[in-house]
Amino acid sequence: MAPTQTFLFLAFLAITSSLCFASDPSPLQDFCVADNTSNVFVNGFVCKNPAMVTANDFFLSGLNKPGDTSSPPGSKVTPANVAQIPGLNTLGVSLARIDFAPGGLNPPHTHPRATEILVVLKGTLYVGFVTSNPDNKLFSKVLNEGDVFVFPQGLIHFQFNHGPSNAVAFVGFGSQNPGTITIANAVFGSKPPISDNVLAKAFQVSKEIVDKLQAQFWPDN
Repeated sequence: MAPTQTFLFLAFLAITSSLCFASDPSPLQDFCVADNTSNVFVNGFVCKNPAMVTANDFFLSGLNKPGDTSSPPGSKVTPANVAQIPGLNTLGVSLARIDFAPGGLNPPHTHPRATEILVVLKGTLYVGFVTSNPDNKLFSKVLNEGDVFVFPQGLIHFQFNHGPSNAVAFVGFGSQNPGTITIANAVFGSKPPISDNVLAKAFQVSKEIVDKLQAQFWPDN
């Protein structure tokens, strides 16, 4: 192989390797507490002056309290990510509590930046995720107290309480800020709206049905 070709091949290999291992930024110091007052925009958050860091930057209380499940989906996600715990910045982990009323649903959604692991603390949940094209295979399971289920990064997934009583789950994420894209909200509640011609063709339904769906209130969970 010619020297130029060898160099280009090695450069390509280095770039693709770095992409394969892309994740939340790794810390190069003991901590980098997020400075939420900074006007500087970086991939994550600017570090707070270490001299100003306190134990409260690594602390959050209240996850023992049930969330309000009176919303239309009948569920409530209470996050504990870098927005609530500044000390999570660059550490690549976060968690959340999810409360479900009977019949409550955490609607189909994705986390673009994190794999999710869920443990059921109370009640029974029907959960699942769907693989990417072209298979779109559903992996689903009924979970009881103490059961654990994993949702791979970026795949559409859901949790549904089909039991007669409230349910509670805790989830962990492999990101300080996993992000959430709720499918129905994104498709039918975008601002400005996606053209009803586009959605009617995509879902093979009439524009009247699309218009009705776009007129719904799509609450964030």
